Amino acid sequence: MLTCSRDAPPPECRRDPNWSHHFTADLGDPDSRAQFIRDANDVIGQDPIHGLVNNAGMSPKTPFKERLGSLNGDINGWRAVFEVNFFAPLALARGFAAALSRGKGAVVNITSIAGHAVHPFAGSAYSTSKAALSALTREMSVEFAELGVRVNAVAPGEIETAMLSPETEVLIPRIPLHRLGTPEDVAAAIYFLCSPDSSYITATEIYVTGGQHVY
Repeated sequence: MLTCSRDAPPPECRRDPNWSHHFTADLGDPDSRAQFIRDANDVIGQDPIHGLVNNAGMSPKTPFKERLGSLNGDINGWRAVFEVNFFAPLALARGFAAALSRGKGAVVNITSIAGHAVHPFAGSAYSTSKAALSALTREMSVEFAELGVRVNAVAPGEIETAMLSPETEVLIPRIPLHRLGTPEDVAAAIYFLCSPDSSYITATEIYVTGGQHVY
């Protein structure tokens, strides 16, 4: 997590340790997660939060990099996936609700194209957790609106990151824009949803898929 004073210009915020605070936490561990929320709120004090981006995620595979479905894999693996992909966003939003309200801020949950259709490489636990996060975004948007906080989601498709499987290249013909997405493509959508330009947008999920989700 990085917190910056509203009065600090962005370059200064990035380089001056007096303007930023970094925390390390295991978001899949409820105790570590709770400690992170306490520590961060101690630093934040009565200051506002203007944006919370729930971007942590995991998608386990077999030792042979095969997709884990509903019939294979340890059921505890499903619990681990849901702790990071679903319960962490819920816990963080609840834990920072007061500060978000003070800032009339925005929450952006990172879901996935895999949460809306069976995906050839994403496992069932991952896909199901992202579908649940989409539903959570809808529910949170109504409740957090009472606090003056907007809640939206961004659903990326095939993005060039370390999580991407090498086999993903075979999906490019099914992407209308005929390319993989970049982290910058996703970041731009997140920035928009956190900015005043989207001040009347809540309960919305933006697909950053190059059009792949229409198939």
